[in-house]
Amino acid sequence: MKIAFVCTEAVPFAKTGGLADVAGVLPKYLERLGCEIKLFIPKYYSIDETKFNLHYNWEVGEIYIRIGGHLRSAHVYQCKLVDSNVEINFIDCPHYFHRAHFYTNDADEDERFIFFSKGVIEALQRLKWAPDVIHCNDWQTGLIPLFLKDNYSWDKLFEKTSTLFTIHNIGYQGKFQKTALAKAEIDEKYFFPMGPVEFYNDFSFMKSGIFFSDIITTVSRTYAKEILTNDYGAGLQNLLFERRNDLYGILNGVEYSTWNPESDDQIPFNYSVDNLEGKLKNKEYLLNHFGMTFDNDVPLIGIISRMVEQKGLDIFAESLYDLLKIRAQWIILGSGEDKYEELFRELVLNYPDKFAAYIGFNNELSHLVEAGADIFLMPSRYEPCGLNQIYSLKYGTVPVVRNTGGLADTIKDWHDYKNTGNGFSFNDYSGEALVSAVKRAVETFMDKIAWKKIQANGMKEDFTWDSSAEEYLKLYKLAVSRKNKS
Repeated sequence: MKIAFVCTEAVPFAKTGGLADVAGVLPKYLERLGCEIKLFIPKYYSIDETKFNLHYNWEVGEIYIRIGGHLRSAHVYQCKLVDSNVEINFIDCPHYFHRAHFYTNDADEDERFIFFSKGVIEALQRLKWAPDVIHCNDWQTGLIPLFLKDNYSWDKLFEKTSTLFTIHNIGYQGKFQKTALAKAEIDEKYFFPMGPVEFYNDFSFMKSGIFFSDIITTVSRTYAKEILTNDYGAGLQNLLFERRNDLYGILNGVEYSTWNPESDDQIPFNYSVDNLEGKLKNKEYLLNHFGMTFDNDVPLIGIISRMVEQKGLDIFAESLYDLLKIRAQWIILGSGEDKYEELFRELVLNYPDKFAAYIGFNNELSHLVEAGADIFLMPSRYEPCGLNQIYSLKYGTVPVVRNTGGLADTIKDWHDYKNTGNGFSFNDYSGEALVSAVKRAVETFMDKIAWKKIQANGMKEDFTWDSSAEEYLKLYKLAVSRKNKS
């Protein structure tokens, strides 16, 4: 089966979040299942051609793409995804992609991803490669299913091509003014009130992807149910409900070759479920690194997060007075909204032996926090999948999470699943519920026998990509069969 996997970031080339982890790994597993995969991403300015051995594709050559009546040229560079034969195609256009950030608030943000979507289709045309399925990811690729059904419907190359659209976070929808229709050369008939691309008088790329795709997926089973509701659907719940028979939830997997305390080269002391001595040494090393006092009887709570309300930092802030009363130490890694960055800076200043923070991103430190912390906190308002709670399980770092999305699918509360629980969870999105869950975890931490059992339960869990890749392959086949019947 031929799969074109289209997204706007992939490790190790470009990353802002979990999408990059998915795109950098899932294609490898699909290839092992017998698929022929071509991965497409933009060629951002920060991607080092020499480091990744990129080469120019002369077969494709220069592509002229019309955006709002103006011609822009695109070129394609290629390389192979490490440890695989997966071909990566970088759509190159300095005018759109040589910027300081992958995603911007620039006035032409709509044009950037209209161009990318058309660039993918036109590159496929010049490669003369007809995919069975084009797997689109998030709003930036949401126009591709519409383009295939309309703008490029004349091309017999795509006559049997199906589309699958994955929602990684429905909160980000790619909404633009109606003028984006003309830029994309999309007929205004699609924009009439309540039309397939119209969303409160804006042009929604996400809505287009949901409406025109053959199959829709999201990144956990619980999140697939949640986005059908008013609380989580971000205004698209009615459309999703209409398409509920085409909507599936597949949990993201984890690449344990990168996230495994037994072999992790980013941490000073390796360890395993059978010998946790190295974990204790990592905790001491981490605390010393931040100039904090080490005490094995005081739990260390880690947070690695974008500092935004979605991640539950509003209820963290409102419950701070009660959290400070708990006998625990905290280490926070992340960046985001100014008010939360400033909050953590003040906490470090006022409680230097209780709080440490690193504002920004640091890959080595993220591994060290996973390895050195005793507890990992994720109090998200919503969490489509989440990966850090899965990393935490493998590292024997007990998660405390809100019972939502992928967190609900991976964490079983110790008090509800005695002897089989792997963490602690709470339901209400409130500071009171958050504090209660943290207290339960800290109290259980003092029971070393119970704590080691919880750690062992988590470290023995298996969230590899194998089963998720097989589920995607089944959906690809379903999309093709539906296309053939239509």
